[in-house]
Amino acid sequence: MTDPAVPTTGAAPTALPYGTPDAPRLAVRGEARLEVDAEIARIAVTVSARGTDRTTALTDLTRRNEAALTLIKSYGDAIEKLETGTFSLTPQLTDKGRHERIRAYHGHVTHTATLNDFTLLGELTTRLADLDLTRVDGPWWALRPDSPAHRAARTQAVHEAVQRAREYAEALGARLDALLEVADLGAENNAPTAPVMRSVAGYGGATQESAPALDLEPQRQTVYAHLNARFTMTRPAL
Repeated sequence: MTDPAVPTTGAAPTALPYGTPDAPRLAVRGEARLEVDAEIARIAVTVSARGTDRTTALTDLTRRNEAALTLIKSYGDAIEKLETGTFSLTPQLTDKGRHERIRAYHGHVTHTATLNDFTLLGELTTRLADLDLTRVDGPWWALRPDSPAHRAARTQAVHEAVQRAREYAEALGARLDALLEVADLGAENNAPTAPVMRSVAGYGGATQESAPALDLEPQRQTVYAHLNARFTMTRPAL
């Protein structure tokens, strides 16, 4: 009877997870952290209106929303993307009384604008905040998903892993022989921590003087890359 613990002739040898004395395995971690300039900035623009009847509220909201969109679109190629997020028209009931009586209607429309020209960002932000019942939040600085910074971080992490593995092998009197595996643990822009954010709301009329443009400084972005790499090396000289 064949002993199951002993491989039969011709059977594939069982892979050893830690290598062999003649070909030891070496596992290292590669990391990279880069600080780069922001590529885009996003601002949220919320237009509001309030009226004692639904038609008045909608009319005012439509007019103010068109004014905000026209202003944003007037910046041309500096606006990389313009998206509408939410719209709401909410009736506000009276606080007292048994009957459902509507006292007013509140309307809101929110847009998100992505800019690639930071020299115009302060001017646009100020002009939007100068519109009637218009709120501006941001900016939120970011990198594009296909930014070269992500590739640079991954490349640096690979080089760091190879260098670390080579140093370990040399410390044992050996050298790297072959790459077995690279396990990508992710390389993405970190979520902005405490970003420079401003919230400006405009409540004035058309008779107000234009406010000076805000001076906004882009926030540097940090890109991380982490990976695990496994190699084989020559027999150490112990």
